[in-house]
Amino acid sequence: MIQPQTHLNVADNSEAQELMCIRIIGASNRRYAHIGDVIVAVIKEVVPPNTSLQKSSRHVPLRKSEVVRAVIVRTCKELKRRNGMIIRYDDNAAVVIDQKGNPKGSRVFGAIALELRQLNFTKIISLAPEVL
Repeated sequence: MIQPQTHLNVADNSEAQELMCIRIIGASNRRYAHIGDVIVAVIKEVVPPNTSLQKSSRHVPLRKSEVVRAVIVRTCKELKRRNGMIIRYDDNAAVVIDQKGNPKGSRVFGAIALELRQLNFTKIISLAPEVL
């Protein structure tokens, strides 16, 4: 369960390393966000510029204290599926996205939950090395 003021790791190579949730997109009074929910977050930590993972002409670097949208891909709180399977991750992680829902990075790190496919985040699913 992700709520405002929660710190999350970034699971892609969009130059951000750590995010802090400031708002949950959806209803006006939602308290918690789960896997697949879109949040508004502020960047708390970035990769130093000389060790940037992504270099391209269309790339706009992310800066510290910039407000971005992100989709949650992993949570420490367990996720229970209809077939009885329970999935729990070691960290809270998100992928930085743009207004259309496409990821800003070109790679996604770590395992991603299958529920993102039902929520039309197919680009993130295709970039992930493992889908559980």
